[in-house]
Amino acid sequence: MDLHKLRYTETHEWVDLNGKTARVGITDHAQKEISDVVFIELPKAGRALKAKESAMVVESVKAAFDIYAPVAGKVTRVNEDLRSKPELVNQSPYEKGWLFELEVDDPAQAQGLLTLEQYDGVKDKVGH
Repeated sequence: MDLHKLRYTETHEWVDLNGKTARVGITDHAQKEISDVVFIELPKAGRALKAKESAMVVESVKAAFDIYAPVAGKVTRVNEDLRSKPELVNQSPYEKGWLFELEVDDPAQAQGLLTLEQYDGVKDKVGH
């Protein structure tokens, strides 16, 4: 996956926008900070989310972490493989470990998110 075509949040989510469909996951930096993922509470399909709203929870051996919607939209699909293999988030955060997809309300909203270069500049300065 070309990490330069993704957009990022200061809370360590990434979004891959294709038209009105956005695939969402957490960054490699985030999965390393979270450590070993042991359980994932995925959002329900059909759920409407506002940008920056808590969408789901990832639990690791350290703690539970909220994952936020990078843009507003409706959940259309979740990564069902994570129910039985939550470790995919650690092993492949940009490919097999994606979390959910949204039908985006306004694709232009993603333009307000961080580029890879901007994210690299802030990722070590912000919390989870």
